[in-house]
Amino acid sequence: MTYRWIATFLDAQAAELGAAQNTLLAYGRDLKDVQNWLIGHGSDFANAGQSEIEAYLLYCDAQGLAKSTRARRLSAIKQIYRFAFEEGWRADNPAIQIASPGQDKRLPKILDEAEVDRLLIAARSFGRNTHDKLRDTCLMELLYATGMRVSELVGLPVSSARGNPKMLLILGKGGKERLVPLSPPAKAALMEWIKLRDTRQEEATQKGQAPSVFLFPSRGASGHLTRHWFYTRIKTLAVCAGVSPSKVTPHTLRHAFATHLLAGGADLRAIQTMLGHADVATTEIYTHVVDERLTELVMEHHPLSKAKRKDSGETPSGGS
Repeated sequence: MTYRWIATFLDAQAAELGAAQNTLLAYGRDLKDVQNWLIGHGSDFANAGQSEIEAYLLYCDAQGLAKSTRARRLSAIKQIYRFAFEEGWRADNPAIQIASPGQDKRLPKILDEAEVDRLLIAARSFGRNTHDKLRDTCLMELLYATGMRVSELVGLPVSSARGNPKMLLILGKGGKERLVPLSPPAKAALMEWIKLRDTRQEEATQKGQAPSVFLFPSRGASGHLTRHWFYTRIKTLAVCAGVSPSKVTPHTLRHAFATHLLAGGADLRAIQTMLGHADVATTEIYTHVVDERLTELVMEHHPLSKAKRKDSGETPSGGS
């Protein structure tokens, strides 16, 4: 019976809040895990109390799940119970007083400008043919120039890039739109790719295939390149560029966009708008990245820091 709670809750999230498919899948996985645990302990969402929810979280901790995972699961539990209360399924929310385990603040991995340049060069030079090179170059230039999320990038409609735009209209989380300026290299890569893309689409139409609405069309079920495909592709480009693949994901290019802008003196609020962050506190993580990098540079290159290390017998970690 309460599995229907999950299905109804997810339907409401999609219909009323415009939750993305990936968000819905994550909620579904988390809530099914909770429900299965509750059933295994003689309870369910309809009957569980605060003690059962706390016992489930202790179980998650014992399983070695990260704080971020436990915090996300508790958030999903609180939300389904809030929904159940509003729908009249329950007269209380047994999770409302349970404190979140919080998350360990980890600074994002960053790429320096030289590494990004090598990745862009690899995109232009690696590939089986002109089509692959222009596509990869456009993907990488747009990602670095706009800081888009990978799902936003691969799902871009071609209509948003028509007419030689100076700004790109991006549809973000919760259906919120934002405009992000294009750099000259990104704009040039976009124009080259669209020209070839349109030629390919015309050829496909002549063969009876329906034209694609996406900037990066694919014959897969989604109709456009997938996040998984691009994740794999960017790892390949990292190898070709001589950059450690462990440092490179679509999201690290988003981080590079933000940190390089901030290091160059860009306003934090402007970066928040371009990234599509609802809260500036999320964007502030990049100030810590820049501060940490500046500290490293001073410790590695400042004469006084070198003198102190020499006096203390420390081995310098950087070059001169």
